[in-house]
Amino acid sequence: MSVAQMGLMYGLATFVFLFSGMPIAFALGSVAVIFMYFFMPAAQLTIIAETIFSELNSFTLLTIPLFILMGAAIGKSRAGADLYNSLNRWLYKMPGGLGLANTLACSVFSAMCGSSPATCAAIGSAGIPEMRKRGYSERLATGLIAAGGTLGILIPPSLTLILYGLATEQSIGKLFMAGVGPGLLLTALFAIWVMYKAWAEKTERLLNHKASGLAAEPVEFYSWKEKLEILPRLLPFLGLIMIVMVALYDGWATPSEVAGIGAFGAMLMVMSIYGCWRWADMKVILSGTARESSMIMLIIAMSFLYTYVMSYLHITQSAAAWLVSLGMGKWEFLLWVNVMLLVLGFFLPPVAIILMVTPVLLPALVALDIDLIWFGVIMTINMEMGLVTPPVGLNLFVISGIAPDVKLKQIMWGTLPFLGLMALGIVLLCIFPEIATWLPSQYAGS
Repeated sequence: MSVAQMGLMYGLATFVFLFSGMPIAFALGSVAVIFMYFFMPAAQLTIIAETIFSELNSFTLLTIPLFILMGAAIGKSRAGADLYNSLNRWLYKMPGGLGLANTLACSVFSAMCGSSPATCAAIGSAGIPEMRKRGYSERLATGLIAAGGTLGILIPPSLTLILYGLATEQSIGKLFMAGVGPGLLLTALFAIWVMYKAWAEKTERLLNHKASGLAAEPVEFYSWKEKLEILPRLLPFLGLIMIVMVALYDGWATPSEVAGIGAFGAMLMVMSIYGCWRWADMKVILSGTARESSMIMLIIAMSFLYTYVMSYLHITQSAAAWLVSLGMGKWEFLLWVNVMLLVLGFFLPPVAIILMVTPVLLPALVALDIDLIWFGVIMTINMEMGLVTPPVGLNLFVISGIAPDVKLKQIMWGTLPFLGLMALGIVLLCIFPEIATWLPSQYAGS
């Protein structure tokens, strides 16, 4: 059997197992073990545990459970609602101020927890009802939170960038720095759109009210006293973000140590400010961390075995050689890779795509002299798009759970403008790569 035929069988078997409903980790592991049994020496089966352990025995992997703990501490307390209320009181006078407050709340919360679903749940549970109550359309209210939540996998700390760094052996610290500029860019694009759309919707409502003789909408107002009294709720968030970013950017600590600082700071904040020190509170935070960490680490372990088998059977090398032999230029190659990633994002979560696809693309990326740090950001934005596209768009279902009376179709329509803005972000990064590469070039860590 040729390598090409074996590669096709390997890919087909992977999709069959994944779409059977089997958990991702077990699907990847099952495919790897089956092909080891039939196409590799029997001795290889006896060293499966050793192979997996040798790959997992990495200090860098400590960042994953620690950042998850940081996110769980914030996401499972009242921190999200407080962050949203603080920003709303200070931004309410701006056009679309409530939508802008939700956008910035998603951005800040993402920088704290690195989890897209957690951001959607924490900010959306307070933000969506408030926006709808103040006349925002269902599409805008739900689409904004669904798309804003995706910033959680781009703005550091980002589990997606950690996994990409592990798969490509790139500096986690540099990848984190590379996500800052594009994260701020997408936040700005989202904010501009929301302000315009909210203003347009409000203008339309006022015209309709005037035409039908209805009373004007109530005007929201917060005094300086009300603004200042909630400020202490916002400062701990900003302080923790600054500590984490300065420690990382100035090279004071490794990414793993920064994750420890962030987790400790988040736990201290929710215990001291939100009173989450009882066992009932800690149990929710710690059990959630354990479940998510175990799931991700198991996927990583099985993906290592999966890619080991691909490499042993020369599938990876042959696929990379085939990609290079097509003779595509750098930009043509990137175009088709992004199309492929977008299509895969319709069906698979970011973790699976990164760990399955990156080893195949890596040799071709190196051969075409594509900056791997820059490409990691491009890939992550593409993964963001997958989080809000059916049928596996995780954020769509999180929002559907928060606002069950809004049809999934309306949520999907609401995310379309933001998908266009993400695509625009990728184009801008291709034209101005310095948006992602400048900060890493200044980075003092490793």
